[in-house]
Amino acid sequence: MHILMLAAENDGIPEAKVGGIGDVVRDVPPALAALPGEDLQVTVVVPSYGFLHSRPGAWEVGSLAMDFAGERHWVTAYEVPGRKPDAKVRHVVLDCPLFAARHRVTGRMTLYQDDLPGRPFATDATRFAAFCLAAAQALRLGLFGEVHRLHLHDWHAAFVLALRELDPAFEFLRQYRTVFTIHNLGLQGVRPLRGDPSSLEAWFPHLAPALAAPHAAIEDPDWPDCINPMAVGIRFSDAVHAVSPSYAQEILLPSRTPDFFGGERLQGALQEAADAGRLVGILNGCEYPARAARKLAWPELLTRLRTEVLSWVARDKQVSLVHFLALERMTDWARRSRAPEVVMTGVTRVVEQKALLMLAKSSTGAAGLDAVLANLGEDGVLFLLGTGDADYEAFLLDMAGRHSNFVFLNGYSNTGAELLYVNGDAFLMPSSYEPCGISQMLALREGQPVIAHNVGGLKDTVKEGRNGFVFEGWFMNEQVDGLVDACKRAVSLKKEHPAAWKKLAEAAGKERFLWSDAVGQYLEKLYVPN
Repeated sequence: MHILMLAAENDGIPEAKVGGIGDVVRDVPPALAALPGEDLQVTVVVPSYGFLHSRPGAWEVGSLAMDFAGERHWVTAYEVPGRKPDAKVRHVVLDCPLFAARHRVTGRMTLYQDDLPGRPFATDATRFAAFCLAAAQALRLGLFGEVHRLHLHDWHAAFVLALRELDPAFEFLRQYRTVFTIHNLGLQGVRPLRGDPSSLEAWFPHLAPALAAPHAAIEDPDWPDCINPMAVGIRFSDAVHAVSPSYAQEILLPSRTPDFFGGERLQGALQEAADAGRLVGILNGCEYPARAARKLAWPELLTRLRTEVLSWVARDKQVSLVHFLALERMTDWARRSRAPEVVMTGVTRVVEQKALLMLAKSSTGAAGLDAVLANLGEDGVLFLLGTGDADYEAFLLDMAGRHSNFVFLNGYSNTGAELLYVNGDAFLMPSSYEPCGISQMLALREGQPVIAHNVGGLKDTVKEGRNGFVFEGWFMNEQVDGLVDACKRAVSLKKEHPAAWKKLAEAAGKERFLWSDAVGQYLEKLYVPN
């Protein structure tokens, strides 16, 4: 069986990852290829984004012409060496000027484009619609070889199914059993059907006659004049895959934002998929290296983290306030006579999903993070690594300015993340919702008990008293109070009951969430029809 995966990210090749979807697309193919007694091959296809095709060792597979948005474009497919060579796993990037984008501020090549307010997804939806068209035409031309299954990841790849449903030229796609994975239901890629340069009719003008008639299946449930690619993926795929069993249940319920994030207006389509037996929840896995990472002494940890921040400063050619404050805080800690009693860590995207409960008010009126830091005390410290939404970054900078026990590392590097996963005492993960989550698995792997909201994949991996501390609540203020209390319990156990803490940390380090278990379910529940 040859499985063709289309995605926006693939950490199987360097520089092609932003979030957790890149981790999954990196780890699933080799795990599938390694299934005993099976003969599975996987080809992963992502856009080149204007630079991935230039990686050393890339070679041209073929090229094609496509008509998109009223113009002829040339697309070239390149096979790119993976991080870990595997004869049964291929990594392909499609290169076209349409797929490239640059960050508005830094000017660097980027995977995703942040659009101006009022035009959500406009640039990215155009790019991914073009990418899906190119991938479908490459599939028809045989550039990927003989394919038996299609696996589409998130809304970025769902335009393939829209083409299959609307364009007779792509009816050949019906021969492939198609799986659609939901990585984050909160991002749906909604765009107008017509009347905008970033709309379905603008991308595929030859479909204008077909779009004249109502097409409820491709439309957004609240905005019938818009296409919702996430809904398209859910409605038209043969199997819908949610990345944890608990999340698969939560998304059947309507959202009550900001208290509960459920089906995000698509619970009707998801319930139909569940009733038809097409919705499957399978927990993601985690890699477990043969050798444990080396834990650092406190002075060495500070030195390594300072080095990471200085590398960001050197890259940006100036010292921003947030970097200056982080360096000052770590210098202050280095001058102290002893290490902190509790080192709390966090690695996250700084966005509403991950940080809302830190900003929201507790029953005392204080922000959640304010209360957590107050309880942590001056003999504890929280390191938080991440970047994202400007408003949340500004909030965290303000917290760092007011609390000497908070170090906000406003950037991202794999080295910095690994330092925090390996060297912390307790890992903080207060997501408002979490389809699966990888950070908690990585922290548990290194023996860090996790403080987590009891939702989605966190509910399936973090258990009170077994490997961490969990909290919940019907309303958001109850959740914030729960977060503060869970952190208080963790700090108290670490300081006052070291033997019990050691036992909890050892149990956390023994947890295993194996990709081999997950992909066995992929084969049984997703790829092989009932």
